[in-house]
Amino acid sequence: MRSKLRLLTLATVASACLLAGPGAAGVSAKTVWLCKPGKPSNPCAVGFHTTNFSPTGKRLSISNIPGKKRPRYDCFYVYPTVSDQKTAAANLDIDPELRSIALYQAARYGSDCRVYAPVYRQITLAGITGQATATEADRQRAYNDVRAAWRTYLRKYNKGRGVMVVGHSQGTFVLRNLVANEIDPKPKVRRRLISAVLLGGNVLVKKGSDRGGDFKHIRACRSPDQVGCVVAFSTFGAQPPAAAIFGRSNEAGQEVLCTNPAALGGGSAKLTPVQPTEPFAPGTTIAAVIALVGVPDPAASTPWRAFPDSYRGRCSSAGGSNVLRIDPLGGAPTLTPSPDAGWGLHLVDANIALGNLVGLVRHQAERWLITHR
Repeated sequence: MRSKLRLLTLATVASACLLAGPGAAGVSAKTVWLCKPGKPSNPCAVGFHTTNFSPTGKRLSISNIPGKKRPRYDCFYVYPTVSDQKTAAANLDIDPELRSIALYQAARYGSDCRVYAPVYRQITLAGITGQATATEADRQRAYNDVRAAWRTYLRKYNKGRGVMVVGHSQGTFVLRNLVANEIDPKPKVRRRLISAVLLGGNVLVKKGSDRGGDFKHIRACRSPDQVGCVVAFSTFGAQPPAAAIFGRSNEAGQEVLCTNPAALGGGSAKLTPVQPTEPFAPGTTIAAVIALVGVPDPAASTPWRAFPDSYRGRCSSAGGSNVLRIDPLGGAPTLTPSPDAGWGLHLVDANIALGNLVGLVRHQAERWLITHR
């Protein structure tokens, strides 16, 4: 299993990087929505009651977080590589792994925003491990699907509302392209951006700068009061090895961006992991890989589990990599890199600080509403 997943690691990033190039014209299918307000069987429409645990897994309390009846901003989510379909590129079926990843990574933001998440014909796990051969046309089609969904969202649903975009892994590589081409150079669209949460996807900036790599105008978020900016990081529990896939750039004069969502101005701060109590789609490849990380799994009767202040995070540039280094606090478990040290804790990027991220985006949205209305 580990040798197979190590190949998956290398191929995931190589394949996803190809999605970061300029988007060409192409035909896209009519958008299929994984998450959309009012959609039946919406994996992003869940309750938000949460059981809080100590770092060691002791049950502390239950929090009732009522979702907004009339959210005043939107979230646009692009999921990572999860498809277990056997072809190189996925079709538009909403498979169990898609529903699970939307629940794990996007649904929590729905306590405050309307979540829109398109299905796209991503490069599958089979495609990135060489079990099937992905073509340039496949990769372009994946981007075109997301671009078409974004344009449909703006045309039919946005109506001038603020929007944050969020992605992870292959989703972030696609969004790097989308933001660079569809948001950053367009002032009217850029004005609607609350923030971009681009995790586990090596967002680039000029060395020593908060912009100038992937984006010309959109800066890194360095204050909770800042809007129209980017939050980006890849998680490691130890010093990344020289061959680490995340946190390093081969582009001359550029470096990978790291912003600590709990301390945007710099330094270290406590992180609050949040995750659903529902198991990730049983029998899928991603479920097997998640199990190797050692994320705690205490029983809870609520839809969510939170572990307040269980880890401390800080952006580190040691050894030439820019990553979010985390350390366990108060007896929290030390998480295991999966499938190897070069991957780091990629599989927990979206949840290790989800409590902090949701709170940050909520604050940014409030600031956006004050300054843009």
